[in-house]
Amino acid sequence: MKVVLASKNKHKLQEISKITEQFDIELVMESELGIDVDVEETGTTFEENSFLKANAVMQASGLPALADDSGIAVDALNGEPGVYSARYGFDDTLDDWGRLQLLLKNTEHVPDERRQAQFVCVITLVTPEGEVIQARGEVHGMLLRAPAGTGGFGYDPIFYYPPYGKTLAEVSPEEKNQVSHRANALRAFYQKLKEAGYADK
Repeated sequence: MKVVLASKNKHKLQEISKITEQFDIELVMESELGIDVDVEETGTTFEENSFLKANAVMQASGLPALADDSGIAVDALNGEPGVYSARYGFDDTLDDWGRLQLLLKNTEHVPDERRQAQFVCVITLVTPEGEVIQARGEVHGMLLRAPAGTGGFGYDPIFYYPPYGKTLAEVSPEEKNQVSHRANALRAFYQKLKEAGYADK
C-alpha cells in the first residue's frame, strides 16, 4: 500500500520507514508528490493534531496519508511541552537545541526524584474512503540535567531510558526503534491495520 507521510521531517521518514517497511507499506514524503501542505495544528491533543495533518494531506494527494503527532510530556510541568514540543517557547529563533535548553532551564528546580517524563506519539491513517485508523504509543523515562549522546533528534539527548541506562541519543537507531514511542505507536497501529483488513503479514 502506497501511503503519503504527512511530514517534512526526514528524520521521521527514516525512523518510520524502518518500521513500516515490515508491514508492506511504501511510505513517500509529501514533497516527493509535489505537495506542500501547511497544516495549522489547532488541536489540544496529540490525537487531534495527528488527524488534522493526515486528513489535509490525504485531501491534497488523493492517497492514504499517515501522520504522527509526538512530543515530550514532563510530569512536573503538568505534561508540558506536550503538543507544543516542536514549538516550545513559541520563539521562531529557537531550533531543536534551543528548545531542549529551554526545557532544561524550566526544569532546573525540579528535584531528581520528580523528573519523570514520557515521549508520546499518536499515528493516524486517513484514507480517501473516509476510514480513520489511529494508535498511541509511549515510552517512559527521566529528564536529565544535561544532554548526553549525539544520536537521535529533538529531546532525545536529555531523555534517560532506565532499562538501557542511557539516553535515547546514546543508543543505536536499532535499539531506539525497539522501544521508542513511535515504534510502540506503529506496532499498535499495525494491529489495527490488520483488523481493518489493510495488512495481511
